[in-house]
Amino acid sequence: MGDTIHVVVGIMGNAASLLLYAAPILTFQRVIRKRSTEEFSCIPYIIALLNCFLYTWYGLPVVSHGWENFPVVTINGLGILLETSFIFIYGWFAMPEQKKFVSLMVVPVIVLFTMTALVSSFVLHDHHHRKVFAGSVGLVASMSMYCAPLVAVKQVIKTKSVEFMPFYLSFFTFLSSSLWLAYGLLGRDLLLAAPNLLGCPIGLLQLVLYGMYRKSDKAPTEPNKKDLEKNGAKYTSQLQEVNEDKLEN
Repeated sequence: MGDTIHVVVGIMGNAASLLLYAAPILTFQRVIRKRSTEEFSCIPYIIALLNCFLYTWYGLPVVSHGWENFPVVTINGLGILLETSFIFIYGWFAMPEQKKFVSLMVVPVIVLFTMTALVSSFVLHDHHHRKVFAGSVGLVASMSMYCAPLVAVKQVIKTKSVEFMPFYLSFFTFLSSSLWLAYGLLGRDLLLAAPNLLGCPIGLLQLVLYGMYRKSDKAPTEPNKKDLEKNGAKYTSQLQEVNEDKLEN
């Protein structure tokens, strides 16, 4: 029964993570339409790419025992494709200084993953130590991924606007981290569960902020129209008074 629940939660976690990784599609449709990255940050997507690399490696039989973490491999493998696409689009439409920043961020990601794969393959010779090493590096990357949206959180608090903190990204961060926390605990794998102890409250914080500031983004249209009519009537009245004064003089 316990194994069945574990598998079911893993499938649900896969579905939630798929929605999480796919959520930026709406953001990048806007980037392509406007041909500008505007105030969006590329940091969450680069950190997410590192996280996907490391947990795909963690779930493979080289590190894990057989295919015990097969759901982790499938969703993070798909995540690699999606995050790579997002980073490419961001770099294509970014300003020159932003392009340089993206390059400087992506290179360390590739280097860190390559070093992790080499060490766990050729230096460590049993699954236990490989899991501990690869999982520890993945733990740091995953915690960084969940902390990356704090850049957007800071901007939301500063501007009192949620324009550049997409709702679906926040919602699926909370949902995905909650399910993977349960998956890790059910499988007694603390290296999978631990980063989600941070992801859950950060996702919840984003949802709370969204609820607080989303109304600030609604521009009043009808009041502005009334103000224009009022100002126009006032200007007409003042103009008539000036003309009457001239006639009297």
